[in-house]
Amino acid sequence: MKPLDAVHGVARDLGEAGVPSPRVDAELLVAHVLDVSRTELYASDRPLADEDVARLGEFVRRRRAREPLAYVLGEWGFRRLLLAVDGRALVPRPETEVVVERCLVHLRELEAPRVLDVGTGSGAIALAIADEHPGARVVAVDRSEAALGLARENLARTGLGSRIELRHGDLLDGVRGPFDLVVSNPPYVSPEEYDTLQPEIRLYEPVEAVVGEGVWERIAGAARGVLPAGGRLVLECGDGQAAEVAAGLARLGYGGVRRTPDLAGRERAVEAERP
Repeated sequence: MKPLDAVHGVARDLGEAGVPSPRVDAELLVAHVLDVSRTELYASDRPLADEDVARLGEFVRRRRAREPLAYVLGEWGFRRLLLAVDGRALVPRPETEVVVERCLVHLRELEAPRVLDVGTGSGAIALAIADEHPGARVVAVDRSEAALGLARENLARTGLGSRIELRHGDLLDGVRGPFDLVVSNPPYVSPEEYDTLQPEIRLYEPVEAVVGEGVWERIAGAARGVLPAGGRLVLECGDGQAAEVAAGLARLGYGGVRRTPDLAGRERAVEAERP
């Protein structure tokens, strides 16, 4: 079987299963099996070996069951990094890259900033900040030991471990500052909304990292105790939640509140300054 024949067949199978982007997924799966890029896939006429066909078949079975593509591949790109991903933590998403961008804006004038990442999951935010700001030192906290295990793998994978400290804990409990910046992508989906989410999220991603109400407010309140005057707080929020989060930060006494849209135009990052 030639690569493009495999792509056509996989795309058909995934489409029949209701996968949202069957052609793109098919290209990525076949390219992964052949260990080539999507671009190289179209220049290759090397037929798939029997073991390639068997491996691809297993990947297709998993994707047809709506397992996230990132979990099937076992790795996923986030800004400049290629991270290990699996069911221990959320798949790093493009909208979170906007959160990292806002953090880097506030850190760029600081030579050796201290950053706290609350709910680090796979370590994506902490690692991206350390990767793009060579002087940054990051404390990354998560209450899930499983997620921290994945973050440790990514520390080793990226070689950034010397500037990142992983801690087990619930939000900011037991964390002492000061930090120049606190960042978090907290769970922000309501239980009612959760039931309407796509199967990739409901069936596979850790529910405790998805569902949560008012978590951002707990983080913002506790962050006041570790941020000095002028320190920054950057939060990710759900679609349609930015106005509420911004108003809540103002009530908590934060100033300079700003909302930033993601690439889809949805207000995704809310930031503020500790007075």
